[in-house]
Amino acid sequence: MPEESKEKTQKKRWTLKKVKTRCRTIYWQNFLLTASVVMLTLALLGSAFFALTYSYAIDERSEQMQSKATVVSHMVSSYMENGSLTGLRELADFASNVTDAEFLICNSDGNLLLTTDTTLVNRVLTVPQDVAEGAMSDDTYAVRTTLGDIYEDTHFVVGVPIVSEGATVGFVLAVTGARALTTMWRTFIGLFFMTAVTVLLLSFVVSAWVSMRQSRPIHEMAEATRRFAEGNFDVRMHNYEGVTEITELAESFNNMADSLQETERQRREFIANVSHELKTPMTTIGGFVDGMIDGTIPLDQRDKYLKIIAEETKRLSRMVNRMLDAAKIQSGELILSPAPFDFTEMTAQILLSFEQKIEKKKLDVQCDLEERLTVMGDRDHLYRVVYNLTDNAVKFIEDGGTLRLKVHQEGQLCVFAISNTGIGISAEDLPHVFDRFYKTDRSRSMDKTGAGLGLYIVKNIINLHGGEISVRSGGGETEFEFTLPLAPEQNRQNNA
Repeated sequence: MPEESKEKTQKKRWTLKKVKTRCRTIYWQNFLLTASVVMLTLALLGSAFFALTYSYAIDERSEQMQSKATVVSHMVSSYMENGSLTGLRELADFASNVTDAEFLICNSDGNLLLTTDTTLVNRVLTVPQDVAEGAMSDDTYAVRTTLGDIYEDTHFVVGVPIVSEGATVGFVLAVTGARALTTMWRTFIGLFFMTAVTVLLLSFVVSAWVSMRQSRPIHEMAEATRRFAEGNFDVRMHNYEGVTEITELAESFNNMADSLQETERQRREFIANVSHELKTPMTTIGGFVDGMIDGTIPLDQRDKYLKIIAEETKRLSRMVNRMLDAAKIQSGELILSPAPFDFTEMTAQILLSFEQKIEKKKLDVQCDLEERLTVMGDRDHLYRVVYNLTDNAVKFIEDGGTLRLKVHQEGQLCVFAISNTGIGISAEDLPHVFDRFYKTDRSRSMDKTGAGLGLYIVKNIINLHGGEISVRSGGGETEFEFTLPLAPEQNRQNNA
């Protein structure tokens, strides 16, 4: 028995938990909220409706009975002034026949003189004093009462005074059963509740439909999120038209999905490219080291291969550093230390460092360097930019080609341009030269040391400085050009 009781308790708790969980959903919250609002509205409207209809019914009934009682009162007064009540019964019976009320004619003491109610004929009756006083007052008198147990059940009574020769000598009571009012009241209540139930059912149906429509995309998003977590990046939400918020939510989700899918693609591509670029130097180093260990490489040639190993090690180090820089750029961790410096002077220094390579290839160098152009930027990073572009221009130019380099001012910008003659970059490759790990087929055949990160780093460094970089190739010439903002003091000098 204790085990069964424990099992029942656990089952009950589980059921309550399930109910609570369901009530927290958007569907049930909207449903319950709508139901509560509708029921509260119906309750308020019903109360107002009942009060108004009941008051109207009472007032209307009172006016009808008062008008008939007033007529009877005037006739009674006329008869009393003539000194006789002969014929009054016929008059009272006539008034009773044209309405559903009975009439009680009483003197000022409340004693019953005459009545049209056959159940009270030949009975000595006295109306309660409070009723008599109310009926003989000047104000309209209407009350629900049993007239001091004259009637077994409650009746609706309207009283009108009888005035003869300026004095109140009695009163007339118009009496009707309250059953008519009760019947009318019940009819009103029945109609209202039928209407209320119909409206409530319709509101529930509409609320359920709206709640299901609102919760469907949310459930879809939850399912899509779960599939995303499982690694399925092809999931997209439908375009829900008609509801602006849901449409915006679906569009935001799809945009996020596209971004995540692109990020995942770039991640996989990065890993593949890193593996490919690191594999060659590591294989070379490993092969030469194994050859020296196992004696395949003679002792007299070890120095030669050690130099190769050293060069491959340096190449590997450069690639790792560039990869680290690329990772910092992508994560937003690349820190700049901007300061004003002479960009023209730095460019001239870099060009001098390539003097031997230029002479070896017998290049025709054409320089146009505007003196003392001060820019605001990180000198070390911008040095790498200019060095990398110059190195590429010298590396991919044929012997005897022309190298052009220009630094000049345009407005508040410093413009750097470098170009070389040769085959150039194809139209297919041109839009991708600044992508990570991208190397054209031509560059792959001529450059055995690059990793396809140089121009990617160059572009991002320029962008971080607030500049722009572009490339054009055609007509046997390739040109890279970028802009940098001038330092404030440079602008002041130009404006002076």
